[in-house]
Amino acid sequence: MQASIQNPALKVTLKSALLDGFALAFIYLMPTFSHILPFPVYFMEPMRIMVVLAMMHTHRNNAYILALTLPVFSFVIATHPVFFKALLIAIELTAMVGIFYLLRRYMQGVAAIFSAIILSKVFYYAMKLLAVQWALITLRPNESIVGIALWIQLLTTLVISGYVWFILHKKKNANG
Repeated sequence: MQASIQNPALKVTLKSALLDGFALAFIYLMPTFSHILPFPVYFMEPMRIMVVLAMMHTHRNNAYILALTLPVFSFVIATHPVFFKALLIAIELTAMVGIFYLLRRYMQGVAAIFSAIILSKVFYYAMKLLAVQWALITLRPNESIVGIALWIQLLTTLVISGYVWFILHKKKNANG
């Protein structure tokens, strides 16, 4: 016998709860992964990945909730990133969600997610530059405003965009 959920609202809520639990557990365990793996896990932008998963597999409100809370949750459990930077990341991820859903009305999903990621990153670095100038965030000597190499960020953006293309293409084919 197979159990199924007949109520669509409950199904969405359960899906959101499972994804949110996975996202929180992943962010909670990220410091451990960083010590085990031979590269810094944050280079893969796990918070962005979790938010995009929410955008593709749950609903808009859940994506906004994760975008706002994952960076703050990371600060609370690992004190990384520093609080003000966590707020900037939350703003960036929230902007990405909003920009994606706005652009999705006018362009295909891949172009919308790629543009949303790039625009939200530009916004983030502009906010970070202001925060450094206003002494809200300090940089180490010789540290750039851009923490992760741009080629790594571009590669991550392309991989995320490819995933979005795959999911939206799959949904389109499933709907006929």
